[in-house]
Formats: sequence, C-alpha cells, structure tokens
Amino acid sequence: MTVALLWVAIPSTEVSNSFGFFHSVRVLDSSKFGCVDRNLMFKGKAKKGRNQKWKSGSVSIDLRSTCIGSGRKLPIISSMVASHAGEIAISSEEKVYNVVLKQAALVKQQLKSSEDLDVKPDIVLPGTLSLLSEAYDRCGEVCAEYAKTFYLGTLLMTPERRRAIWAIYVWCRRTDELVDGPNASHITPTDLDRWEARLEDMFRGRPFDMLDAALSDTVTKFPVDIQPFKDMIEGMRMDLKKSRYKNFDELYLYCYYVAGTVGLMSVPVMGIAPESQASTESVYNAALALGIANQLTNILRDVGEDARRGRIYLPQDELAQAGLSDDDIFAGKVTDKWRNFMKNQIKRARMFFNEAEKGVTELSAASRWPVWASLLLYRRILDEIEANDYNNFTKRAYVSKTKKIASLPIAYARSFVGPSRMSSPVTKA
Repeated sequence: MTVALLWVAIPSTEVSNSFGFFHSVRVLDSSKFGCVDRNLMFKGKAKKGRNQKWKSGSVSIDLRSTCIGSGRKLPIISSMVASHAGEIAISSEEKVYNVVLKQAALVKQQLKSSEDLDVKPDIVLPGTLSLLSEAYDRCGEVCAEYAKTFYLGTLLMTPERRRAIWAIYVWCRRTDELVDGPNASHITPTDLDRWEARLEDMFRGRPFDMLDAALSDTVTKFPVDIQPFKDMIEGMRMDLKKSRYKNFDELYLYCYYVAGTVGLMSVPVMGIAPESQASTESVYNAALALGIANQLTNILRDVGEDARRGRIYLPQDELAQAGLSDDDIFAGKVTDKWRNFMKNQIKRARMFFNEAEKGVTELSAASRWPVWASLLLYRRILDEIEANDYNNFTKRAYVSKTKKIASLPIAYARSFVGPSRMSSPVTKA
C-alpha cells in the first residue's frame, strides 16, 4: 500500500505513490562520519570536480549493516475495544494521542528553555560543514527529482527549515521504498529491524551514509522525537504481514503509522506561529488529521490497484454492513451498494481534512503555503472519485495539471491568513 510521504507533500504526477527548536551548541565530530560505507549502492550522478567523502545518488538503501560503533483531541471515531481476557483496551486514536502528547511536550520544553525562536547555527569542526552542506544538497536534489511541486513550496521556507524538511522527506521516501520499491519482494522483517537500528544510530549522531547524516543533524536542531519515525517503520511491518483490516480502528492505526507520523515529524520543523493562541496539542492533532486524510484518500483512490495485489485497505465490518464482500472488491463492479459505501468513506476522509484545516493557520507564516496546497489538492482527489461515478476499480482519480495550477494561487492567498489572537483562549504553553 502506498503512503502519503509528507503531510505537506503536494500530489503530482512526478511524486511516487510509493511522503519549537533545540538551542544547544553542537560540535560535529568528524570521526562520526567514519561509519559511512563508501561502497553503498548509490547510483546517482556525482558532481564533477568535488572531493566527496560520500557517494551521492539515489535513495537506494544498503541494509546489510548499521553504523559500527554504535491539548484538544480529535473526535474519537472508534470505540473502546475488549481484549480476549475481558479487559478494556484503549482505541487506536487514544494510543496515537499519547504520541501526540509526548511530541507536544517536547516542543513546549524547548520553547520554555529559550526566548529566541530562531535556529542557531552549529559550531562545527573544519571540514564537516561542507560535508553536511553536501548531504543537505543531495536531499534537496532527491526531493526536487521526485516531488517537484513540493520542492518548490519548500523554497519559501527559511534555509534551516527547508533543509530539515528535505532530510525528513528523503528518510520517509526511503522507508516507503522498502515495501513499495523495486526490491520490496525481498524485504523481510529482519531488514526492517536493521533499518530501525540504523534510525536509532542516526538519533545518536552516528549516521550510516550522507542522507542519514542530514537527518541526524536535523534532529539535533529541532525537537523531533524518534517515536513517529519508529512508528512509520511499524507501518511497513504491517504491510508485510497484513492485507485486511477488520474495522476502522485497525485502519486508523495503519494510517497513523504510514502517514500521520509525518505530521508529527514535520511540525517541529515548520514551527508554530508566535502569535498563535492554539494549544500545541491541537496543532499536532491537525497535522495528524491531514496525514490520516491523505492516506484515506490514497486508499480510496487505489482500491482497484490494491485489489490486484490481493490487498483490501477498507474496514471489513463496514463492507459487510453495506452488503459487500472481498469478492465484490475483486470483481470490481460499481453498484448502488458500492456507491453508498464510498459516499460514507469519502465523508469520513473529508471530516479529517476539515479537522486539519484548523491547524494550518497556526503554523509559521513561511510554512503555510505548501501545507494549504497539499490539503486543497489532495482533497480534490475525492471530488474526482465522485466525478468517476465511484469507479475506483478501473479508473484512477487524479487532479489535472490545470486544476493543480488553479489551486496554487488559492493556497497562496490562504497562507496569508494567520492565527487570530481572539479565536481561542487556549495558549500553547
């Protein structure tokens, strides 16, 4: 199943369907880069005339080893569920909200520890600054190659935030490629365990390659927690072993793992507007909602494609309630039962988009435009599914280039609308 790589990613034909701050002074130890494998299978074009310490290139991944030396909640849609032992287990939304609270608390802690919201420059040893610059440049090249429209949106951000978002985008894309890329059939749970160990090394300041180094540096500058990254890997594990979801509670957790996590990764980098009166938790919930909405939209768009791979990312209980079964999905016939089922699924996705809108205006001014563009364009995919008479079996819903271009000025205009000081009595702190 494909994932929404970034909650700010703008859907385009170029994008694969496979998307507060630290103020500490950091000294980069050049020995940390000694764990770079110079035989990595990067196949991109290296820039000529440069004495590179890493081989730059594509987002190919070598999983043979890791670095050596090593506030306001969303509406609860699904109910509490009972375990086999008769105990009451919390719903997926509650589990995810605990992650939201942890990330929001991390941001609050950093904001309280400093009066200045700007990212301070690193103190680096001679030679390491150029290596990091090269690593970030390569992340930017990957972003520009695979997500052209999104890349253009990042150019409106400050240089520090722009580079950090590139690094996060590249890591998410590489993670997604593990289960949706050309070598997906060869990926095992052990490979994902190695990828997670490599992630932990990045957060300890021990990157394995140049793309890892960019993210490793990013997490020292911004209060990004490792849990959303680990949770995304967990989503990849689910794709290896699970092809059905018995109810929306299960599907929600999957959507959080593969897409909602990106919102939690991105908000610390994008920043919350200083004048915002919204709680930090509510802003994170909005980011989470956009990730969930994007992934639900992916699922509804790709029903036919997923069915041909033997996968059904739709709540089994809701299918049964609508008088539908797996056989109906595999048959791919649009009936009145299917139309009614799809109307309810689209209604739910739009509810999450509406929840997401509440948080976009609370972001820092430079970060709003790409997020608004993502929201408006992705939501239009739902309109296209309706225009196709709910035939998402043989027709792929997509937003035409003309409609995309027409949406960008609207998104840009909305980006000038910032948070209202009078809109909410709740403060971020």
